[in-house]
Amino acid sequence: MCKPYTEIGTQDSFSGRGYDEHWIAPFISEHRLPVNPTTAFLTPVLRNINRPLSIDIELIGRPRELYQKTLLLLDDVAADRLDAGAALAEAIRVLLLLRDEKLSRIESLVDSLKRAQGSVPLSSEAICTLVGQHLRCKNASRLPVLVLTAAYKVLEFCWTERARPLNAHNAADRQTGALGDIEIFVEGEDVIVTVYEMKLKCVSRDDIDVAKIKIARAESRIQNYLFVTTDPIDSAVAEYAADFYEESGGIEIAIIGCLDFLRQFLHLFHRQRMAYLDEYQLLVLKEPDSAVNQSLKEAFLALRNAAESGE
Repeated sequence: MCKPYTEIGTQDSFSGRGYDEHWIAPFISEHRLPVNPTTAFLTPVLRNINRPLSIDIELIGRPRELYQKTLLLLDDVAADRLDAGAALAEAIRVLLLLRDEKLSRIESLVDSLKRAQGSVPLSSEAICTLVGQHLRCKNASRLPVLVLTAAYKVLEFCWTERARPLNAHNAADRQTGALGDIEIFVEGEDVIVTVYEMKLKCVSRDDIDVAKIKIARAESRIQNYLFVTTDPIDSAVAEYAADFYEESGGIEIAIIGCLDFLRQFLHLFHRQRMAYLDEYQLLVLKEPDSAVNQSLKEAFLALRNAAESGE
């Protein structure tokens, strides 16, 4: 119980990550438990520890008290002071209560939103303002991916281009083999034509150079590689990216603002603006808490409620 790393090398050590991937993660997904299903054993705090989890280890995590008590709990199980089955059952019971409490709050906010919706749908500009407010919330790194994905979801009925299923928010491109955060392919063909890379910071020349390497290694010929940023765009970097078109013989790298993209999309497909907003809301609520936490989900519903009710 206290040696969840094969690198420890003793007969009673085991792969905690193996349990994670083969047993714990599917159970979490099936029952929608409010824990992170995508990282190494239990928590990223433990990812690089290759020694037994004894009570004298100082784990660097927040809140600190939680990790201290977790080590005490594991120590009690290892010393047979606490039955492992009883501890597991109690942990699952608490997680189910937390899950139901969170789902209840979301359902209550969705019901309030339905009651607040007026006879006149939100304008495209109002939707841009709403999504912009949501992007400015804390821990919003996953949201730009959902902003673009929602646009492609809305247009699936009339476009031949589709977005591939999203990878986990904390999965590295090297692990997944992905070329970017969103990959667009032509329906009926297994060929990636457009790649979107999302940045919650200014795009740099180094980012452009990494994109060039990905394009060169790609099995299919990418037509354009787009950086979407929530920060201002450096004109010198934008020019550096544009130069690649001539260098590559027709492959374009460009940088666009996240809200600029959204504004043009909503005005171009104005009659689909509420379908877009509903799709964005669906994606936000479907994301695991590790990608879009409960506070972000509730924040969006509260912001939309205020916008719909005219407050």
